[in-house]
Amino acid sequence: MENVTVFDSPGKGRGLKANKEFWAGDVIFSEASLSAVVFDSLSERICHSCFRRQDKLQRCGQCKFAHYCDRTCQRAGWAEHKQECGAIKAYGKVPNENIRLVARIMWRLDKEGGVVSDMQLTTLEELEDHIADMQEDELKEFKVDIHNFLDYWPRNSKQHTIDDISHIFGVINCNGFSVSDQRGLQAVGVGLFPNLCLVNHDCWPNCTVILNHGKIELRSLGKIAEGEELTVAYVDYLNLSEERRRLLKMQYFFDCTCEHCKNGTKDDLKMAGREVEGVKPPEEQVKEATDYCFQMMEKLETSRLAGDYHEVVKICRECIKKTEPILADTHIYLLRIWSTMSEVQSYLQYFEEAAEYARKMVDGYTKLYNPNNAALGMAAMRAGVTHWQAGLIEVGHGMICKAFAILMITHGPTHPITKDLEAMRMQTEMELRMFKQNEYVYHSMREAALKNKPMTMMHEPKSVEEGIKNLFHRRK
Repeated sequence: MENVTVFDSPGKGRGLKANKEFWAGDVIFSEASLSAVVFDSLSERICHSCFRRQDKLQRCGQCKFAHYCDRTCQRAGWAEHKQECGAIKAYGKVPNENIRLVARIMWRLDKEGGVVSDMQLTTLEELEDHIADMQEDELKEFKVDIHNFLDYWPRNSKQHTIDDISHIFGVINCNGFSVSDQRGLQAVGVGLFPNLCLVNHDCWPNCTVILNHGKIELRSLGKIAEGEELTVAYVDYLNLSEERRRLLKMQYFFDCTCEHCKNGTKDDLKMAGREVEGVKPPEEQVKEATDYCFQMMEKLETSRLAGDYHEVVKICRECIKKTEPILADTHIYLLRIWSTMSEVQSYLQYFEEAAEYARKMVDGYTKLYNPNNAALGMAAMRAGVTHWQAGLIEVGHGMICKAFAILMITHGPTHPITKDLEAMRMQTEMELRMFKQNEYVYHSMREAALKNKPMTMMHEPKSVEEGIKNLFHRRK
């Protein structure tokens, strides 16, 4: 860990600072998890060793809970699963993901001690647990987990005090980090990465975190000077300053004092009315459209959960028709409606309309996000794919190139998503040349390519609030 130094960050406690100058896309450090587990809801669909999504998984013959790609993955995961396997059999049922993660961490610490690697900068004992800051309802759930953990923990394993157990539960509660599947598109589990816990928050950070081939990478978003503090965003910037502060206080127990929160930077754009030839709509009209959008988002979520995607499209159309003439293209509620409309229409294979709203979403994001923000890159990728699927190759290629440039910084050249994008970029570049030479030949080839589906279809639409999932995991 020669690239970073632990230091006392004013008003934040311990933090990490750069030991040398970094540039956009540099990997400052990478770190394997101390331990990680698959989410309860995905335990039968994700390999418990490599965290890959597979259609057919082999189940552990002993506990009947853990699932693996094959014998190779089962052998690779046995060191961690061995004690867990016996504990599950003895307990008679499977505890939740938080209990399973705490147990795996404690088994590893019992075996290897507080420092399990020469690269580890902190012990778990030194990390904050924020138990004293928890609300009453959260504390109640917390105590239930500890009670169930005590029933689950084997009598032949080393016994620990309630304080030690509570501390580790508290640490993962506010420092757990989501583990993604092999393509990096869906969070499938949660793990603990001690060094990452030392990186403090900033709403406009100089670093980003990505999971790549089983390890997290802290990557620079731009130039970082020697001695500068390294920061990441714990919550999405596409929230108003007041909402970000509320989330940070509720989830991570601190008051954000970053410049963007103090100054309310870009809050005006996020709630702005649409300006036409220098004329802005009345504030009352903007407020009415904002409130209407908010109400529609709640209805959208109800229809989405019911799987009624045609109703989702109907609600989106009504909302867009009423509010698009009034709200700016940076208004965060309108952006969420566009995002939902694009994703659902892509899922239903109405690609031209999906492409239109995906492009609008990227235009709005570009005015709000850091130019190297991963959410902007992923939105551009989605827009590029939907434009390609709609036969709009020129815009599609441009969007894919934009996405590739951003994800080369945020994800790096070896990440599966970046590799997918590189393949898309080469394909759309070839098709664009063909389009310019002979449109008829291009459209004939495109129809054949669509039948083979070289670019994957969008997954079933997620929550309108979810967007690009924040990787910092919090128990709901």
